[in-house]
Amino acid sequence: MTVADTQPHMQSTGDIRTAWERMVARRRFYTILGLVILIAAFVSSVRFADESNAGHFFDRLPHLFDFLSWLIPKDWNDVWRALFDIASVNDKGGEEFNFDKGRVYISGAFYIPEYFELMIVTINVALISTIVAFVFAVPLSFFAARNLTSSWPLRVFTKRLMEFLRAFPEIVIAGLFSAILSIGPVAAIIAITLHTIGALGKLFYEVAENIDMKPHEGMKAVGANWWERVRFAALPQVLPNFTSYALLRLEINVRASTIIGAVGGGGIGEELKLSISRGFGAKTMALVLLLFVTIVAVDQFSAWLRRRLVGEHAFLLQH
Repeated sequence: MTVADTQPHMQSTGDIRTAWERMVARRRFYTILGLVILIAAFVSSVRFADESNAGHFFDRLPHLFDFLSWLIPKDWNDVWRALFDIASVNDKGGEEFNFDKGRVYISGAFYIPEYFELMIVTINVALISTIVAFVFAVPLSFFAARNLTSSWPLRVFTKRLMEFLRAFPEIVIAGLFSAILSIGPVAAIIAITLHTIGALGKLFYEVAENIDMKPHEGMKAVGANWWERVRFAALPQVLPNFTSYALLRLEINVRASTIIGAVGGGGIGEELKLSISRGFGAKTMALVLLLFVTIVAVDQFSAWLRRRLVGEHAFLLQH
């Protein structure tokens, strides 16, 4: 092989390197340009908001964290007293330290602390909403799956229905139903359920569209109807992923039910809102601590359960 034979190869390699360097330079330019535009838009928006805000954003910026000083308890032992409804030595008859007044007595002297009872209500709202939404989202997902439903109008209607259900935030739906049904957990359950049906339905039908169609085609060949094909060919394949997504949604719904409580949905969110607005430091810290521990516990439990249902191999990196 002569030098002339290798020259085209060397020239081709040089062209590729030049093209790659140009592409990298172009991407860097677009990235820097995008960041400049984003920063300019952000600065302009903040200035507009500052001019439109009667309180003047920049003037009040040094006081951004002043409210934290209002929520720092003078006696940190009151945080534990508030959490377990133990009478406080600082109780002077007001609402700030009347911890033992909120006890929920079960039998005799046995009681459940008020905040634990509210947390149970919040978890129940999330749990019921997730279960009901799961029951409705499963059949809707099969109706929306392209590979399982041949009827185009039915697929389009089902997808648009699920899009409509998840189009509005839970807090908006809860506010609407609170006005109709009055304040309480029922409005929160309806709001979270509707939104969860739309969210889970989308995740479910995307899973259903990626199943192995051979069992489905085999059952169709021997005369099985649509329901039988879905029940015995599609559902066993998708059920582990459906359960995993439902557990993930349960974690989200626990947080959502807490937020909805602030607009009259009951549970711990309503009490947290009142405690913050009144500047009750010990009660606020107790609620935040309980909420944090509960969410971590729910996250860890659902993650463990997903691993048990889906299989440990699904969470391992493939080499």
